Amino acid sequence: MNVGWCVAPEPETRNHLEAEMADPARARKIAERTKTLVADFVERRVKDERLGFVTITDVRVTGDLQHASIFYTVFGSDEERANTAEALEDWRGRIRSHVGKGLGIRLTPSLEFIPDAIPEGAANIEDALKAARERDEELARSKSAASYAGDADPYKKPADAADEE
Repeated sequence: MNVGWCVAPEPETRNHLEAEMADPARARKIAERTKTLVADFVERRVKDERLGFVTITDVRVTGDLQHASIFYTVFGSDEERANTAEALEDWRGRIRSHVGKGLGIRLTPSLEFIPDAIPEGAANIEDALKAARERDEELARSKSAASYAGDADPYKKPADAADEE
C-alpha cells in the first residue's frame, strides 16, 4: 500500500506543458501584428454607422497564443462608446478571420474587445495636477504677503560682560 507519497510528473509531461507556452518575444510580435491588423481592418473595412472614432491602444496575447485582449478607446460620448462596443462585438468574427489570414499561424487567437481606461485615468491625473498647481499658487500668494512674527533675530545669544554694565 502506497500511502503518503506522490509521483512527480514524467519529464516529457513537464516539457510538454512548457512547450505550450510561446516565447515571450514571439507573443509580443504577434500582439503588435494583431494590433496593426485590427486597426487597419476597423479603419478601412468596417462600414458601420455605430462605429465611433476608435483607437486601438494595446493588444495582449496569452502565452499560448490562444486569446488576444484588444484594448480600445473611443473619442465621444458614452452613447458613442456603447454603440462602438456593440459594433466591434458584431464584427468580431470577421475581424478574427482577417487577423488569422494576416498572422499566418496555425491557430488564430480568439478576440476580446475591452474599453481602455487610459483616457479616464489621464483626466483624473490632469485634475489632480491642476488642483496641486492651484494650491501651489495660493501658497505662493500667501507667502509673498506674509511677514515674520516676533523678533528679527529669534536666536538667543550669550550675554557679554560689556552689555551687563
